[in-house]
Amino acid sequence: MDNTLEEQLQNATTKCGYVALIGRPNAGKSTLLNSLLGEKIAMVSHKANATRKRSNAIVMHDNAQIIFIDTPGIHEREKLLNQFMLEEALKAMGDADLIVYLAPVTDNIENYERFLEITKGEIPHIIALSKIDQVSQEKLLKKIGQYNKYSDYFKALIPVAVPRKVGHKDLLDQIVKHLPYSPYLYDPEDLTDELLRNIYKEFIREAIFENISDEVPYESDVIIDKIYEEPHIDKIYATIIVEKQSQKGIIIGKKGEAIKRIGRSAREKIEELSQKQCYLNLQVSVKKGWSKDKGYLEELGYKG
Repeated sequence: MDNTLEEQLQNATTKCGYVALIGRPNAGKSTLLNSLLGEKIAMVSHKANATRKRSNAIVMHDNAQIIFIDTPGIHEREKLLNQFMLEEALKAMGDADLIVYLAPVTDNIENYERFLEITKGEIPHIIALSKIDQVSQEKLLKKIGQYNKYSDYFKALIPVAVPRKVGHKDLLDQIVKHLPYSPYLYDPEDLTDELLRNIYKEFIREAIFENISDEVPYESDVIIDKIYEEPHIDKIYATIIVEKQSQKGIIIGKKGEAIKRIGRSAREKIEELSQKQCYLNLQVSVKKGWSKDKGYLEELGYKG
């Protein structure tokens, strides 16, 4: 290690570390992350397995820089794309200093037991017991009792209610306790190390999930072809990829109504983040079997 860096680490009065946000598909990981960040950068959908890649979000708390790794949900291996998503979650756990396991209070504890099997109980973690505002105090205490049987494995259990930010400070306080002393790795003003084009891609994908039903969103993806950034407007040209001609028709909709809704929704998300106008040009292209084509998946950035 470089002497200067070693001295910095030894003399650091600040903390910094990577925290993997883990849970089953559709547990609410991205919603929690956006809430802790105070800004929307992660894709949110009520449909399971919407998040496909790891992404980092940077939260400052007291003297610490917490680099959250948002991950796809832990699920069974099925399609090639799903295998990539599971591997992304497993890599994030391996790279992290700490794990926050997000467990909706309404969930069966078997999901957590499976998480312990995967990690062999060896990775330090905190349980964030979410959606506590949706159950009675009696049911909450009963669920806490079920998790307490495994108290030797977790560092803390923090009840949270994301919409009202209940438990957010307690969760961040506990995370900071378990991070190493280190200089910050990023500018404290940064929200993420993601490229804007990747965030915009996810916003368009989120708009597809919001406006198109059934399997079409799962068999679609987005390519950002070009971005022209000007002082008062961003001009974004993107292509939505689908697997079948029939899906292209669904994405476009009768008289183009569906793609107009998708574009309008995505523009609103982009403009809220960029704080300037957005011109968004969306095209639709059919690429048969793209989600099963390893070479094409790698072109889209899904690399194992």
